[in-house]
This record gives sequence, structure tokens and C-alpha cells, in this order.
Amino acid sequence: MEHQVWRLCRGHEVVGVLTLEAIDMFWTDCRFEPSTGWPALKPFVDASRAAWGRRDQDAGIKADEAIYALGLELVPDSGGAVIREFLLRIDGDTATARFRY
Repeated sequence: MEHQVWRLCRGHEVVGVLTLEAIDMFWTDCRFEPSTGWPALKPFVDASRAAWGRRDQDAGIKADEAIYALGLELVPDSGGAVIREFLLRIDGDTATARFRY
């Protein structure tokens, strides 16, 4: 598997770095290293994870839409195309993330 790294950015601020670990069907599983922008994003990610964890689809969709509205981008370190439309899951406690685009 090719070594791939993406910077999760909000504007010019780096929220974290995602390093590819595996691909699971439609999801890209990564190791997550938080950066300076992580504290501002964390409440949104926690709300999404909590909603989906309790199987509250309406709250999960609202939380995911709130994350999308932040204008996050996945910028590949390899210089490829920036990913702007994606679903994101981050578990800061286990330093894991996954995204689907």
C-alpha cells in the first residue's frame, strides 16, 4: 500500500494530519495527529460521533452538515487534488480517523 498523507485544513490552519493505514470499502482509514486547529473542530466531531453512536440519524446528519459547513479540506502531501467534499470521522482518544469521498 502506498504511503499517503493528508493535511486536514480549515483555511490556512492545519487541524491535523491523516496518514493512510487501510482502505475499507468506501472509507479511508488513517492515523490522526492533531494540530493547532483541532480544539476548534473537536466539539463538532464529538457531536457527530455521539449522535451516530446512539443511532440518532437526524442528529448525526445535522452534525455532519455542521462539519461540512466549516469548509474543511484534505490536502495531500503528495501534491494531488485537494478533497473538499467528504464525510469525516475522527476519534481523538484513539488517534484514528476515517474519511469517505
